[in-house]
Amino acid sequence: MVDLAQFHNNGDHLDLQWSDGRLDRVFAVWLRDNSPSPQARHPNGQKLFDITDLAPRVALADVQNVNGALHIRFAPDGHEANFGLEWLRERAAPVDLHAHRRLWGAELARAMPAHGYETVCTDSAAKCRWLADLRDLGFTLVTGVPTEPGTLIEVAEQFGFVRETNYGRFFEVRSDPKPINLANTGLGLSCHTDNPYRDPVPGLQLLHCLVSENDGGNSVVVDGYKAASLLLDQYPADFALLTRHAVPFQFNSAGTALEARARLITLDDRGAVTEVRFNNRSISTFDLPAEVMPDFYRAYRRFAEILQRPELEVTFKAGPGDLFIVDNQRVLHGRKTVGGSGRRHLQGCYADKDSLLSTLRVLERELI
Repeated sequence: MVDLAQFHNNGDHLDLQWSDGRLDRVFAVWLRDNSPSPQARHPNGQKLFDITDLAPRVALADVQNVNGALHIRFAPDGHEANFGLEWLRERAAPVDLHAHRRLWGAELARAMPAHGYETVCTDSAAKCRWLADLRDLGFTLVTGVPTEPGTLIEVAEQFGFVRETNYGRFFEVRSDPKPINLANTGLGLSCHTDNPYRDPVPGLQLLHCLVSENDGGNSVVVDGYKAASLLLDQYPADFALLTRHAVPFQFNSAGTALEARARLITLDDRGAVTEVRFNNRSISTFDLPAEVMPDFYRAYRRFAEILQRPELEVTFKAGPGDLFIVDNQRVLHGRKTVGGSGRRHLQGCYADKDSLLSTLRVLERELI
């Protein structure tokens, strides 16, 4: 624990100097809004007041360092609260929301994030490692999954809930003489994210191999965040175009007409990439301003070329009992052309990331 060396009360804000030299500034209104006192928070952690209950101008009437906590009396309402130094240290500076993120390319094939089905189902520490890999890399492989149809639902329920769509709770991936989707052919599929025509898109996709008796059909995954970082480094103007302009996506079949608009690369308020949405089969007609259209097509093509670079592709052959999961807002997946006359049968389903991240946080908390 780093100690608080000194602090200075400036009325509307507090300057904190820690023993390791770090300096932080916290504001009176922020402290009052986050008061942990029983008058301000229910035992379940939820606030007992609205922001409009606070004075327009909140001040620090008095601040004392008492037994490892700052005791603060606020003005004008006289509210008092104790703020632990550890709590202040953790929250006074902006949190790196993406500290766990690990970018990767083809080298990941040498150290595949593979986890055994029985182990992750029975060992909390193993499950924690599995879900941490999925959070950090956006891709994991689960081996030894029983090949009974529908077992992928049980895998999804290890961390959350299946997201049902017009395809059902899960869907079949095998050759179909009249496919509504190119996934149900033997054609190769360029790397893509799934369901870009939904709002929001499913956060996770699971694909479970039940039968694989033919040649080819190797799976391919690409880290979209890595590709976006290369686009930013090499073609910053193109990166800016793809993060600025939204484009339409659509899917139509009997009884279904799905449409959404989104940027190919989405950033958060700090400029970090939070989503890559890329699907050449489902992208619709661009409706961009005339002065933007040519440059946007240049940027679109360059991003596609980066996504197809061999040094970014991880290629593997999924055998019966293998199930892989991708972060559908980050990792693109595809397949090579399926050859031969043997059977190939996979099942897929979708889930959302909030339940995965919740399960992971609970496991990390319990395993400390």
